[in-house]
Amino acid sequence: MTAPPLVEVRDLVKHYAGERTWLGLGRPRAAVRAVDGVSFSIAAGKTLGLVGESGSGKTTIARTLLRLTEPSAGSFLLDGVDVFTLAPGPLRRLRRRIQIVFQDPYGSLNPRMTVRQTLREPLAIHQLAPKPQRDARVGALLDEVGLDPELADRYPHELSGGQRQRVGIARALSVEPVFLVCDEPVSALDVSVQAQVLNLLADLQQKRQLTYLFIAHDLAVVKHIADDVAVMYLGRIVERAPAAPVYEQPRHPYTRSLLSAVPVPDPASTAQRIVLPGDVPSPAHPPSGCAFHPRCPHPKKNARCSTERPALREIAPGHVAACHFAEEPMR
Repeated sequence: MTAPPLVEVRDLVKHYAGERTWLGLGRPRAAVRAVDGVSFSIAAGKTLGLVGESGSGKTTIARTLLRLTEPSAGSFLLDGVDVFTLAPGPLRRLRRRIQIVFQDPYGSLNPRMTVRQTLREPLAIHQLAPKPQRDARVGALLDEVGLDPELADRYPHELSGGQRQRVGIARALSVEPVFLVCDEPVSALDVSVQAQVLNLLADLQQKRQLTYLFIAHDLAVVKHIADDVAVMYLGRIVERAPAAPVYEQPRHPYTRSLLSAVPVPDPASTAQRIVLPGDVPSPAHPPSGCAFHPRCPHPKKNARCSTERPALREIAPGHVAACHFAEEPMR
């Protein structure tokens, strides 16, 4: 019998009310549909890679799951408990189990606090260690993320970008979570440092049996860490499958265009880049029908695409896509 997923998100919606025109006295603008009905699940100890262009709603999902911003609708079950319905007291206790690693390793750390103070703070808030033992826990956390414990008395500006991100990871681990949301944790780092941090996250997952939601805009990065991949466009998931089918046989034109942008380390490669026309539409005024149709390069694109929104349907076992022509190859 298959165990239920640790993380289950159902029909998540996050809309932001539009501001009023004319200095707050006019008609309100249309609501911004940042996330518009997203569902996914993650098994314990696995990683879901969530990818898409800037503005697709990835970070909004991250912040909403942690209730840094409140959802408009939907549910988020962690081990069967709906996080969105919890009162402040139970929610505070549950926050130990859900942590986030932010994109900016400098902005996410308090510049007035040393590394030691940063890591001691969650231990004190959640009463995870007696005061005399906290320094030992700080040293152990730094060692676990590959940092010299002697760095504990430094401030963030005295560390490199990679070191700061490792401190951010150590802070997330300090409260012993089971689910870690990684919001583009390597996008601000050099390529060589990216590989080190990705290897660290993989090692920590195996050691601690962590479950990851790994958010990125780079499919090449996600390929090295994700078990499953979900592709977002304008607030919705347009394709989701185990990692191998997504990279070997993508079914949605948007996924194909993202993969075509991944650099190939082969001078003899003849792979052609799929350049999408125009810009991502405004989430306040999404196109009718398929939201991707104004930019879609599929040769069979027709009037149906502009009037009928495609359902997210199963194309192959475990592989779903929201495209009217998902079964047909794109030439």
